[in-house]
Amino acid sequence: MTKRILLLTGLLSSLLCVSAQQNKVVESIIELGKTDNRTMQHLDVLSNRIGGRIIGSDAYENAALWCAAEFKKWGIEVIMDEAGSVPIGFNRGPWFGRMLSDEGMILHFATPSYTSGTKGVQRGHVLMEPKTRDELERMKSSLNGAWVLITGKSDGFPIDWSVKGDSVRARVIAYNDSLSRVSRGSRMGGPGGPPPGILPQTNDPKLKDEPALFFKEMREAGILGVIQSAAVPIRALYDRKNIDKLTFETLPTVCDIKLDETQYAIIEKMVRERRYFLLEFDIRNHFKPGPVKYHNVIGVIRGTQFPDEYVMMGGHLDSYDVATGGVDDGSGVTPNMEAARLIMAAGGKPKRTILVTLWAAEEFGLLGSKHWVEANKEKLPRISNYFNRDGGPTVASGLTVPEAMYDDFEKICKPLSGINQDFPFTLTKRTQPARPRPAVASGTDSGPFAVKGIPTLSFDTPDSKGYNFNYSEIWHTENDLYNKSIPEYQEHTSIVTAVVVYGLANLDHLLSREGLYAEEEKK
Repeated sequence: MTKRILLLTGLLSSLLCVSAQQNKVVESIIELGKTDNRTMQHLDVLSNRIGGRIIGSDAYENAALWCAAEFKKWGIEVIMDEAGSVPIGFNRGPWFGRMLSDEGMILHFATPSYTSGTKGVQRGHVLMEPKTRDELERMKSSLNGAWVLITGKSDGFPIDWSVKGDSVRARVIAYNDSLSRVSRGSRMGGPGGPPPGILPQTNDPKLKDEPALFFKEMREAGILGVIQSAAVPIRALYDRKNIDKLTFETLPTVCDIKLDETQYAIIEKMVRERRYFLLEFDIRNHFKPGPVKYHNVIGVIRGTQFPDEYVMMGGHLDSYDVATGGVDDGSGVTPNMEAARLIMAAGGKPKRTILVTLWAAEEFGLLGSKHWVEANKEKLPRISNYFNRDGGPTVASGLTVPEAMYDDFEKICKPLSGINQDFPFTLTKRTQPARPRPAVASGTDSGPFAVKGIPTLSFDTPDSKGYNFNYSEIWHTENDLYNKSIPEYQEHTSIVTAVVVYGLANLDHLLSREGLYAEEEKK
């Protein structure tokens, strides 16, 4: 009996000691996070020193190597997980344009990634694109050396110059040709038109419109590039239709310019008035031989008791390069990096393994996270939760969880409201019915995990202080910059993330998945 009491006393003492040690680590995380927070320093390097990080670029590779080096410096193991490759690399240089006339102006524009630059400084006259074969034939000799205004409003993607794109345009041309023949016949009273003396119903057939309708013919005629109207802030994406087929022999050959809609309207008016002026562009879009591999950067804080069980946190390291990726997703990657650093600096030794995941190629279709999920199927049942941050630089100040997880999170989140009175933390028990598990991965890097039934709870992230942050004004545009992040939100988020992830890693069990998805409730 005495031995049993001594054994129980020792066990209790050991548990209390471990609990006290964990509390000390949490206190240290909070203190370090408040007095020596480096989230914005990480973001400064990623967005201002390295810059926009499109897959296949030197900038992405530099970012991956830098993040790996930081992890190692903090004592974190690193896995460089090869997630795929692109056949050709792309590096964006500076770009400049101006209108040369009595009313000249500096042009505000962008070009999508993996599209052609200029051959040095190129100056040319400006034309409206032809919309019928008659117009094409009439202006064919003037296309050489011209910048051509095309119709439509830019969605950020370039004109599809592939054979398939040409085929789509050819069908529109054929349809319009058929209407034109009817119209000509109607006006002449010939075949296909009304009898002589009967007026045609319309002299303006409803032609289908397609931007750059005679793109193939205009390229062959020697145009310098096409110019399309774009809403401001300008969104510039990448050549998703052709990137997988690119070789150095099949690179795009004409510029695809997305021009500020106000300037476009001015230039269009001048063209229609047949006023003389020139446009001059210097666009330095560079390609490099491939294939160019890209890697997920995985930081591993190895668990002491359950090394084959996991808590995950992360965001995507790649970004579009029309700006610097300061928000999408620098504002997701850097708080997670700092959370990892805080855990290590505080002496954290989690029971289960923490994975800090910086994904590649999210912007190209969640390719990095999809690769990892498919390559690590045996780990999926042993992931407690994956926290993904990819919604902007707002502050993590709440969490909504299923009832089966509530008690665990209540203990873990207890210290959070005392960190900063401006950001009290609210833990909410979900009362709405569980949704079905998603069938298709979409949106962001939590998608591939959710499809497999893995918990992907994410923090509630309001704009608590009313800074009027609007993600849609930044998303994939020229405004995706370092100065659009909000330092106090970012830094507080890193502390909250570190405390919660470390707490989950120290539970004596994985989180329950009961009630997580509707289909699991029915079982």
